Amino acid sequence: MPKPYPREFRDDVVRVAESRDPGVPLRQIAKDFGISETCLQNWMRQAAVETGAKPGTTAAENAELRELRKRNRLLEQENEVLRRAAAYFAQAHLPGK
Repeated sequence: MPKPYPREFRDDVVRVAESRDPGVPLRQIAKDFGISETCLQNWMRQAAVETGAKPGTTAAENAELRELRKRNRLLEQENEVLRRAAAYFAQAHLPGK
């Protein structure tokens, strides 16, 4: 996977694209900066979400969701270990052994 562009570069490209003259296509701006038009469209869409102009999840929300899912997996694993330990110790204390 290619190395992501720096945040400052993406912000600058989006700023230029948003303030372009009406006759200048996105394709030309993308070409001037050496990126694909699709990449620029994605950056512009994400910038609109970050500013609240479009609905969607922000980068901060995505990071929080990723952390919460990771934490949830860990807690589920810990619960499974405790369940197995409880079952093991319950077997050890059965009468007749």
